Amino acid sequence: MTNLHRHAPLRVALVGLGTVGGGVIRLLQTNADLIARRAGCPIQIVAISARDRNKDRGVDLSPYEWVDDMTTLATRDDIDVVVELIGGADGPALTLARQCLSAGKPFVTANKAMLAHHGLGLAALAEKAGVALKYEAAVAGGIPVIKGMREGAAANEISRVYGILNGTCNYILTTMEKEGRGFDEVLKEAQELGYAEADPSFDIDGVDAAHKLTILASLAFGTELDFDAVATTGIRHVIAADIAEAAALGYRIRLVGMAENGPDGLFQRVHPMLVPLDHPLAHVDGSLNAVVAEGNFVGRLFFQGRGAGDGPTASAVVADLIDVARDEYGDALAMPVAALAQQKPADAGKRVGRAYLRFKVQDRPGVLAEIAAATRDAGVSIESMIQRGANQADGVLVAIVTHAGEERCVRETLDRLAGSDSLLQTPMVMHILD
Repeated sequence: MTNLHRHAPLRVALVGLGTVGGGVIRLLQTNADLIARRAGCPIQIVAISARDRNKDRGVDLSPYEWVDDMTTLATRDDIDVVVELIGGADGPALTLARQCLSAGKPFVTANKAMLAHHGLGLAALAEKAGVALKYEAAVAGGIPVIKGMREGAAANEISRVYGILNGTCNYILTTMEKEGRGFDEVLKEAQELGYAEADPSFDIDGVDAAHKLTILASLAFGTELDFDAVATTGIRHVIAADIAEAAALGYRIRLVGMAENGPDGLFQRVHPMLVPLDHPLAHVDGSLNAVVAEGNFVGRLFFQGRGAGDGPTASAVVADLIDVARDEYGDALAMPVAALAQQKPADAGKRVGRAYLRFKVQDRPGVLAEIAAATRDAGVSIESMIQRGANQADGVLVAIVTHAGEERCVRETLDRLAGSDSLLQTPMVMHILD
């Protein structure tokens, strides 16, 4: 249903007044007239709630009613929609979402963790109540990728969706790439600049990207959300030498979330990959995000933009509010929950592709032969092998690029070398984006 003639304001309760919450307030104030014309009515915040009532948030909160118990918002008749920006997979955010949707109140969120873990149940509640569950801001900030997947590409069978889904990791990798500095040094700088949290684990270990990939995979393939099936590796073990070797080979390293659906099951992985220089993802720099979807009729779709921050994320939240004002929304996961497929996880070992392997080894005779024997016995064909840093007291680096083969063979190579006193640290494996 499309309501083009609504005149009464859309009354909003805003829960969570961090960076994004402040951005939503500023955006609704700055673009109030334009938003009203596009929505068919004014969009007005009437109530707010957060943990700390006295914190200075850089915006004037005096026009809004402060609510200490946010759970009361779910049943208030003078509130049309609740916006949740407090975060967290469980706890208060999940309780509020369930209460609002069960009470028949539209719900807008930027909470990717909650959706990745509980999105199926929340979508079912929204469907039963016939109300909107909107979450454009949960994936890739201001990039309209959710709307693009749910609506723009709805007629297509999507074969693969993948991309750079975490701006913190992309900032770290591209800074290492441009300046030749090590991971720890660049991470510290990213924290000082506000790109990385004091505890950066969710970002650098790939968990944040895995949450977003879970949502994209469900939208792309019409499958149930399955966060636990995402094989996740972060970037904390990428070193400057890896980036230099990748550049010499004609690649750039990016943390890529990738999902594919096929007869063998649903494949989902977040992993640092070598991306060819002629691929668009190789040129996504700094804290930008990018998503690629490949459809059988539309071809390759490429979405790029700022994936975080108050402005882009607030833009996505308010776009969802405009849809709610217009009564323009469909099923949260692009189809009824009952129509979503239960797809088994695919066996990654059967995937065919090339890989980059990096070893730090003892500088002594026979080590290269040992590695070569392990690859041979595991059925891995070597395209190139490079040794760097001979006569170094702390060992030498050996980098291998394989010919295309099944991933299980690479895994078997590492199993054969496990426990070898020739290896000074755990090998690093990065697959090559085809």
